[in-house]
Amino acid sequence: MARPRIEVTSVSISTSAPRELADFYARLLGVEVADSEGPRAGEPPTAGWAQLRRVEGRLRMTLNFEWDEHYVPPVWPTPVPSQLGWPSVATGPGSAPVTSVPVTSVPVHEAIVVSAGPDAQQVMSHLDLWVDDLEVSAAWAIECGATEHPHQPQETVRVMIDPHGHPFCLFTS
Repeated sequence: MARPRIEVTSVSISTSAPRELADFYARLLGVEVADSEGPRAGEPPTAGWAQLRRVEGRLRMTLNFEWDEHYVPPVWPTPVPSQLGWPSVATGPGSAPVTSVPVTSVPVHEAIVVSAGPDAQQVMSHLDLWVDDLEVSAAWAIECGATEHPHQPQETVRVMIDPHGHPFCLFTS
């Protein structure tokens, strides 16, 4: 069988407030929210969806923001429990470690660093955003509502956290 034409056209991002998150990325990228819809009957006011469409020189593909009733902010990087001072205990030969995770009430971007555990949501993907000036772009992202992640793995990359806890990277090379 010959390979059929298959093309990536968009990325969908889950969140508890998709229209709010779409507004953040629209401001960050200098584009408009192209389409959005509020909640369906019985859903909370923050439910619904929104979309940013491709804009030459600003956004190379469509970004969809979708409501997830059970959204949990992703964890990145996944810390080793012992590095955070949490006990790890093996339950028996060949078993996975069981980790005790302290429960605290902290802002979402701080929870990214401290909420990792065997049942915690782990980051599965993130957006990479090319910038011409890392410092200026990071400052702009912060002005738009992002925070800088405390873990910065490379000099030419700045890891940021959007207002709903998703990591994204600004990069220059």
